[in-house]
Amino acid sequence: MKQLVNILDGNTFLVSDHRGDIEPSLDFPTGLFSFDTRFLSTWSLSLDGERLHALSVDSNESFRTRFFLVPGAPTHYVDAKVSVIRSRAIGDGFEEELTLLNHSGEEAEYVVHIDVAADFADLFEIKDVQRKKGHTSAAVGDKELRLAYRRKLFHRETVISTSEPAHIDVSGMTYRIRVGPHGEWTTRLRVTTLVYGARGEDFRTSLPLSGGGRGPDAIRAEQNELIARAPKLGCDCQPLAGAYRQSLNDLAALRYESIALGVRLLAAGLPWFMTLFGRDSIITSLQLVPFLPELIPPTLMILAGLQGHRLDDFRDEEPGKILHELRYGETAGFEEQPHSPYYGAADTTPLFVVLLDEYERWTGDTRLVRRLEASARAALDWIDTYGDLLGTGYLWYQTRNPETGLRNQCWKDSWDGISYRDGRLPDFPRATCELQGYAYDAKIRGARLARKVWGDPAYADRLEREAAELKTRFNRDFWIPEREHYALALDAEGRHVDALSSNIGHLLWSGIVDETRAGRIAEHLLGPRLFSGWGVRTLADDQGRYNPVGYHVGTVWPFDNSIIAWGLWRYGFREEAGRICDAMVAASRFFDGRLPEAFAGYERGLTDYPVEYPTACSPQAWSAGTPLLLLRVMLGLEPQDEHLIIDPAVPEGMGRIELLDIPGRWGHVDALGRSRTPHDHPGD
Repeated sequence: MKQLVNILDGNTFLVSDHRGDIEPSLDFPTGLFSFDTRFLSTWSLSLDGERLHALSVDSNESFRTRFFLVPGAPTHYVDAKVSVIRSRAIGDGFEEELTLLNHSGEEAEYVVHIDVAADFADLFEIKDVQRKKGHTSAAVGDKELRLAYRRKLFHRETVISTSEPAHIDVSGMTYRIRVGPHGEWTTRLRVTTLVYGARGEDFRTSLPLSGGGRGPDAIRAEQNELIARAPKLGCDCQPLAGAYRQSLNDLAALRYESIALGVRLLAAGLPWFMTLFGRDSIITSLQLVPFLPELIPPTLMILAGLQGHRLDDFRDEEPGKILHELRYGETAGFEEQPHSPYYGAADTTPLFVVLLDEYERWTGDTRLVRRLEASARAALDWIDTYGDLLGTGYLWYQTRNPETGLRNQCWKDSWDGISYRDGRLPDFPRATCELQGYAYDAKIRGARLARKVWGDPAYADRLEREAAELKTRFNRDFWIPEREHYALALDAEGRHVDALSSNIGHLLWSGIVDETRAGRIAEHLLGPRLFSGWGVRTLADDQGRYNPVGYHVGTVWPFDNSIIAWGLWRYGFREEAGRICDAMVAASRFFDGRLPEAFAGYERGLTDYPVEYPTACSPQAWSAGTPLLLLRVMLGLEPQDEHLIIDPAVPEGMGRIELLDIPGRWGHVDALGRSRTPHDHPGD
């Protein structure tokens, strides 16, 4: 895949090639996007009719970048007599400053041209190109080009303005300039995105935090303020330090302002998932709790506020169910897609209760727990009612929207993510193993909240009894004796979907695994079939559908590995958890500290470096959260009443790890861990 450069501020982002140009792509969303609409599909710079070549790209900040360009292709490069610096920063649109430098000793004439187009594609239309059902228009004004799209009440506009005189037509801007010897010429371009609501005004202007737009200085200040609140890491392992620093930067950049609450939430990942995702938001919040717990309440509040309250087949909505995804684009607005919001996830609802309890255990914020009591009870009720499709005491899923709903409604939600060992796909409904673990954990945690906060011991007793029964039933029905691991799922007939997958690691995290079987699960997870050397694969390499570059059938997902490490830690397998932590930290070095959504599952000895997955989101929230959760695991951080237990087990060779000012109900504390052998980390 060609090198792409992105800048972002929340769910407004721009993806260009290494020259800064934007050209329409059918396999990856290049362009300027905001609220799921592409506001620029073409933005191409030429000098005297010739495209430019990048000498260098400065992209150290998430919201700003600079391109240093010269004419001509690198295959026949000669000393350039002219160069261009292209500086841009993002906000509610973006600003670009073009500076042309004449390196000759004579005055020269140049023609600078920018091709401009806006297709106003919905993000869902990038891969599945469709004819737009609305109409576009273009208007040329004084130093301005205005591109618009309307479909009934759906109205979006892109306004491009220039500081210098230009010939402007509907396809772009042309500058005919004269520059003196060793002189320079500059113009400033401003691209504004307008997202009109039903009242005919840009609804973002009413957002209390940004007022619809903010400049680079405000973005930088907010990001720095957030990062300053996080615990300070000191360590001997430079890849770990770099990954932690990059994670905080990415998490700060991924925050966007919610229309519903006027608070900042975390978008799931660039480019495909720059919006609220229930599962991603919850998992990322769980990773963040020991570091930035103040980010958690807005997520819990908006998920509770949008909790299902009716039966809606199109959206897979049910009373008590927590949403999967919320979109703002054209296809959602006209119900061509169900994402307004969509509820097609079977794991978000129990995970909502898990997060609420974990947040209270760290912060002692009983006020929020009381405020969300009704939502938590509704979620727990959903598990035993709408979630149990077959009345067997398990969580099942099957979409009621076969046209546009998700077939798989677990975290491995691609069409082939759940399979038998031989590669066949089971019928629906399906009950994947980790869903049962989440349900078990939700009941245990719900019982704790009922007893300690809601003052309802009878409800707590009931939930604990149901959890114990579920654990017994699960260990009877999901265990495959001849293979000594849990089934990936049960099919509609109650038979084992017998693939060996990473899902069994989530079972350890949930606590549903029988103690006598935990050791065998740990052996599978760190055995050669699942563990690549860079991490645990989503699917073992001897399974029918295994593919090291298959989205959910053989790749390595950093977030998945962080949950697995947490689960191994829970059952006392500290050395095994450390191996995963060490592998993830080593892998991060090859991604400049930014762990991607996923990378290929090739054996470590085969490649010597983790191979990129071609369309992985990066940055992605729960991948950014992975180094944080790994730190928790290595330092053995666990809240207990009003105290923080610190029981470090740092992997061999990683040296000293010191985390200062860990926030919680205890105030702020420091944690220190050290590996037994202080020599340099293998990745240094």
